[in-house]
Amino acid sequence: MHKIDIDLVEMTMDVMKYTIDRVSATKSKIGKPQKAEELKKLVGETVTPKGVGGEYAFKMWRKHLAKATVPIDHPRHLAFVPASPTRAAIMFDLITSASSIHGAYWMEGAGGIFCENEAMSWIVSLTGLPEGAFGVFTSGGTAANLSAIVTAREHWRENEAFKNQKGLIITSIGAHSSIKAMAKVADVDILLVDTEDVLTGEELQNCIDNLTESQRKRLFAVVATGGTTNAGIIDDLHSIGAICNTQNLWFHVDAAYGGGALVADSVRHLFNGIEKADSITIDPHKWMFSPYDCGAVIYRNPDLAKKAHAQEGSYLEIFKDEGAHGFNPTDYQIQLTRRVRGLPLWFSLATHGTNRYKEAVERGLELAQIAGKLIANKPHVELVREPSLSCVLYRRIGWKPEDYREWTYENHRKGFALVTPTKWRTTSGFETVSRFCFINPDTTEADIEAILNSMV
Repeated sequence: MHKIDIDLVEMTMDVMKYTIDRVSATKSKIGKPQKAEELKKLVGETVTPKGVGGEYAFKMWRKHLAKATVPIDHPRHLAFVPASPTRAAIMFDLITSASSIHGAYWMEGAGGIFCENEAMSWIVSLTGLPEGAFGVFTSGGTAANLSAIVTAREHWRENEAFKNQKGLIITSIGAHSSIKAMAKVADVDILLVDTEDVLTGEELQNCIDNLTESQRKRLFAVVATGGTTNAGIIDDLHSIGAICNTQNLWFHVDAAYGGGALVADSVRHLFNGIEKADSITIDPHKWMFSPYDCGAVIYRNPDLAKKAHAQEGSYLEIFKDEGAHGFNPTDYQIQLTRRVRGLPLWFSLATHGTNRYKEAVERGLELAQIAGKLIANKPHVELVREPSLSCVLYRRIGWKPEDYREWTYENHRKGFALVTPTKWRTTSGFETVSRFCFINPDTTEADIEAILNSMV
């Protein structure tokens, strides 16, 4: 055996041992980020003409660089929207990479795409959309939202009267930041309804009624939210969907975070009306326990997405030939090159079954209620609003914005927890408050208690 092969085997064993240690660990530390200059001093030059060798590079990763990252699946990582990929999904993410599958076309990736489609069929079934609805996995919610709105815009522009018009969409100020960013990329204007709470059909109708003639002509879509990132709020999807149907507007639901809760019997009714949507975004790497990066976009009528996104090129013709029959994911979203992001989700679903997913999501909802009760019983903190889905907004009585920031940094420096402040709109303006977001079913009541006690 050549030396290079021996090195490869040894490196593979090192990587597998690291992976096994990582996924089997019952306790882990929250990393402590360091400045780039500090990391440079620790690891030195790693990209050189002759290379530093895999053994040294891996040692630097394990000894220094990995410790400067924050594991998103740590039980006390309750900031932003964390994630908690199952061990089965993590392990199969290795298989996904090692298999070198190009997931754009069936001709190349049939086996992997088949598995993705099995997982997608389950996700679609949760929405209540009619037969024929389907979707594809994307890199995340931003790509999914963009793919949906571009589809909506192109469908709107099929009418010659709107061919050269700059489109307009309506959403609320509580919508995810990617909706505003996506509007820039899609070159459409965006109108924000002034509510961070539940967007109702009445508020949407009032907004439409107050549009100028030019704005109403350019309006082609409404984006509602199925679980806001900041507070877990679900818009009134039923009434919004009814208005969109009456007004002939594309109805998109951004459920990137909250969509995982569709599996939970206790809150499924809060999503009533999502079945009226023309498109839906759900991120499996959030509340469906998949590794980053895995989003999904679902269409009521996938043919409209195919019209908007299918790419043409002489070198691509063979993929669309009848002899290469099969589903081509790239035709339904903005990315041509894509890995089979849904493969780890499929393996996890196949391994654990959908009932375990339901239990894990219900646990996140339960943790939010537990946190709410703990906060209500402590004199130094109070709820800003009742928990929504798995989000909890609360304030430390008497604290200023700088107190929240220092508390966050101090807990992070200690490797204790990552809980970050946010802003919530009150009658007197925007207030800095603290926020929990529960995804990980391994988070305990003791974890919550300890975090709250650290604010004393």
